[in-house]
Amino acid sequence: MTRIFDFFFAFLGLLFLFPILLILYLIGFLDTGSPIFVQERVGRFKKPFKLIKFRTMHVNTKSVATHLSNQSSVTKFGSFLRKSKLDELPQLINVLIGDMSLVGPRPNLFNQVELIEERDKRGVYNVVPGITGLSQINKIDMSTPKVLAEKDAEMLKSLTITNYFKYIFATVSGKGQGDRIRKQ
Repeated sequence: MTRIFDFFFAFLGLLFLFPILLILYLIGFLDTGSPIFVQERVGRFKKPFKLIKFRTMHVNTKSVATHLSNQSSVTKFGSFLRKSKLDELPQLINVLIGDMSLVGPRPNLFNQVELIEERDKRGVYNVVPGITGLSQINKIDMSTPKVLAEKDAEMLKSLTITNYFKYIFATVSGKGQGDRIRKQ
């Protein structure tokens, strides 16, 4: 049932937000010369997929989990995108094609071994990853793998249509945050 909502909202989001996406793309092009960031992430059943985001860090930044990156890697425009959560908008393409859901566990990198083990134990990879969820609105990020995996599993056990919308509205209204970046 959520797949129908995912497809519908992703389609409408891309359609109506296209002018904003285009403006952000152009500003991002001026900022880094490469406004789109594509990275291989762990998907459903631990199959790889290509996550699409607006680039928030310099092009030559090492591909590591966000909480392991330095604040100096983030561009000024990238900082705005992160604070406003606009860097996530291109993931609507991932939702539209079915690699992601609007609600689900945030997709991690394959080099986050501890998180993969913790999520594997709890069956978190049996669902498609999402843009937002219970962990995000509770400010739990990938720097605490066990806590994150436990909260993801808790969300999956209680995920109803009501909670699906609750997590989306909480995120859109500004609750929660993305992965924290290390200070200098």
